[in-house]
Amino acid sequence: MNDKPVFSSAVSMDPTAGIVSTNKVLSNTYWLLGLTLAFSAFTATLSVLMNLPQWMALVLMLVGFGLLFVVHKMADSAKGLPAIFAFTGVWGASIGPMLSFYLAMENGPTMVLQALGGTALIFFSLSAYALNTKKDFSYLGGFLMTGLIVAVVAMIANIFLAIPALSITISAVVIMIMAGLILFDTSRIIQGGETNYIRATVGLYLNIFNLFVHLLHLIAVFTGGDD
Repeated sequence: MNDKPVFSSAVSMDPTAGIVSTNKVLSNTYWLLGLTLAFSAFTATLSVLMNLPQWMALVLMLVGFGLLFVVHKMADSAKGLPAIFAFTGVWGASIGPMLSFYLAMENGPTMVLQALGGTALIFFSLSAYALNTKKDFSYLGGFLMTGLIVAVVAMIANIFLAIPALSITISAVVIMIMAGLILFDTSRIIQGGETNYIRATVGLYLNIFNLFVHLLHLIAVFTGGDD
């Protein structure tokens, strides 16, 4: 019986084979990322149309965290594909209440479109840079992880402190961290550090998801939509 992972690429001593393998992982990652983002947008739209309450967003987010572990556990088998669609679908639905809040504002649709456009611009620009330069951004790993931990702690603290200036600072920092993670995660695929396209997709999806959420917050603040 063949116990090789279904969605992992074996390391080859042949440089040409290694390049082909890396390109295949990269291609599969971008295809799956596009499909999961589209599905996430669909479930987010359904969530808005259903006018889900804010407490439901928290429930869905918690379910999403559980599914995240399931995806990583099943990423080496065919079960990883339905698992990642379940995960991204639930996370898409979880931001429905937040989107409803912003869309209800006078310039809400414009802010959401600006956030979507800004997220796409940042992602494609940084991905193109990482792909063209082929630089190894693995050195950013420790710094980005430390920054992410600090940002999460600050977000938890600000739930109780409710300081507007801190909220703005956190969003700005998270955007910079996500930008760095896009470079880091793309570089890992190019350098052969990530050979599983399901796990690679999860990483990039989370970067884009958080980038959009915090960019929307900053746009709302600076356009007078969010006090």
